[in-house]
Amino acid sequence: MKFYFILVVLSLFSFHSLAFAQRGWEMDSLLDNETSEQWGRLVLKGVQTQFPNKLSLVYSDESQIKTPQQHFPAFYGSFDWHSSVHGHWLLVRLLKGHPQLKLAPTVKSLLNEHLTQENLAKEAAFFNRDEQKAFERMYGWAWFLRLVMELESWQDADAERWRSNLKPLERVLEKRIMAYLPLLSYPIRIGQHTDTAFALAQILDYARVMKRQRLELLVLEKARLFYIDDLDYPVHYEPSGHDFFSSCWNEADLMRRVLPQDEYEPWLSGFVPKLGVQLLDGTIAPVSVSDASDPKIVHLAGLNLHRAWCMQSVASALKVGHPLRKPLLTSSESHLKEGLSYINSGHYEGDHWLATFGLYAVERIGVDDASR
Repeated sequence: MKFYFILVVLSLFSFHSLAFAQRGWEMDSLLDNETSEQWGRLVLKGVQTQFPNKLSLVYSDESQIKTPQQHFPAFYGSFDWHSSVHGHWLLVRLLKGHPQLKLAPTVKSLLNEHLTQENLAKEAAFFNRDEQKAFERMYGWAWFLRLVMELESWQDADAERWRSNLKPLERVLEKRIMAYLPLLSYPIRIGQHTDTAFALAQILDYARVMKRQRLELLVLEKARLFYIDDLDYPVHYEPSGHDFFSSCWNEADLMRRVLPQDEYEPWLSGFVPKLGVQLLDGTIAPVSVSDASDPKIVHLAGLNLHRAWCMQSVASALKVGHPLRKPLLTSSESHLKEGLSYINSGHYEGDHWLATFGLYAVERIGVDDASR
């Protein structure tokens, strides 16, 4: 079944690749109904799976010790809180874009069960506790705001109710971000959750969509402070053995949101001055996963998908005819093919999160429809 699924996805990719090359970065979504069903069922199972679970919590006393679902009645499944959140984002996105899916009634029923006013109020109260001020900072926060954005633009009675129910936790996380960013003296550059540039990019999209001007200005200020003077990034040092992010590409993806095109292009040429060569000589190439059942090694499957969406995004920010556009899009295509092949592998270590990265890559999130 996995082999058949991979062939379907890759054949769809091949079908679209000609248009992809002809139209540049304006590529259609690859997600047909069959793939949507596959990914939706995978995530539906995950967000209802309470164990195994990695809580990573700070407890002040033993009375606070509870099961994942007791702590997080909305977002308890999929191994950890952030994976549950972005799993719900995927389900919302699929239901919104493919309402004719066979699993649509099941998805709607689950969202009605999970995204209740009572459940989200409990989660907001948890995040509002002083000892949890660093919990899911800022990766999980960023994915929650992406979920908010997805619901904000959907004119649907159920979606509007779910959106309203998210507001208490949304207010808590906005407050956390506004308090934390002024204190953050240096960016975190890492190939995993806490990378600063990824979170800032998502938060900036949110601030613009939701017209949070103070938050937008704060993110823009921090992005320029942290990254504007960066030169000659050592891209040949990436990846490390358990990366699902490239700190380099997160930064490039953030700064194309921050800088106008006439500033971004020279910034990029200084940031990765040999990019045109490195995209062709194997320095930046898709990576394979030696063990999809290892929870850290399988991160590399996500790295392929992450690089794919960042390369699309960076290409979209360059002038038509820019010499980097074609090699960026070619490399994005090869990374996407490799990354898609690991979705629905049968190993929970990757299956609880990889479909989200796949959807983000093929739907061009944050490029031309962040507020769809």
